[in-house]
Amino acid sequence: MTIAPDGRPLIGDHVRLDRFVADDIEALYAAIDDARVYAAGFGGGPGGRPAGVDEMRARWQQAAPQRVAYVVRLARDSELGAGGTVVGTTSLGDVDLANEAVHLGWTGYAPAVWGTVVNPACKFLMLQHAFEDCGFTRVKIQTSLVNTRSQAAIAKLGATREGVLRRHIKQPDGTWRDTVVFSILADEWPDVRKGLLSRIS
Repeated sequence: MTIAPDGRPLIGDHVRLDRFVADDIEALYAAIDDARVYAAGFGGGPGGRPAGVDEMRARWQQAAPQRVAYVVRLARDSELGAGGTVVGTTSLGDVDLANEAVHLGWTGYAPAVWGTVVNPACKFLMLQHAFEDCGFTRVKIQTSLVNTRSQAAIAKLGATREGVLRRHIKQPDGTWRDTVVFSILADEWPDVRKGLLSRIS
């Protein structure tokens, strides 16, 4: 049986993912308020970068019912009693229980953690939750066609590139985004899992 993501904490050795709550907005804004985060399409691209905490709060309140959003914290900081430094966000959404499918996306990290263990550790926890806890048989991951860094990171997971959705999403500045779609299926998860664990360790 397939069940919807329930927002439970997802805790690993390197990161912990907690369901986003209103009190997280200031720390999240501080973590990802960087032109580099939005340059390649996160949040709708450069035109979607919030001008301040209040604007980000309003956008997140509007999007909240559509997905299960997490804040990403460094687990070691949490162990030290600091509450866990917020370094980004990721979500599960577009839940389709009938077709056992979910979308893992809306992911943005502070540039300081790019290229570190943070992304593979987060993807491991999210995919494990999707496949093993929720019973999904397909997880979609997508990114902007111009975001070659993100495409490389998704491919490195072991996801299959399915193609490009042209003129797919209208962005805040009025331009249109072409979207590259990848997926991981349940029978591919064991190999993907093994690869992620190797990278994390």
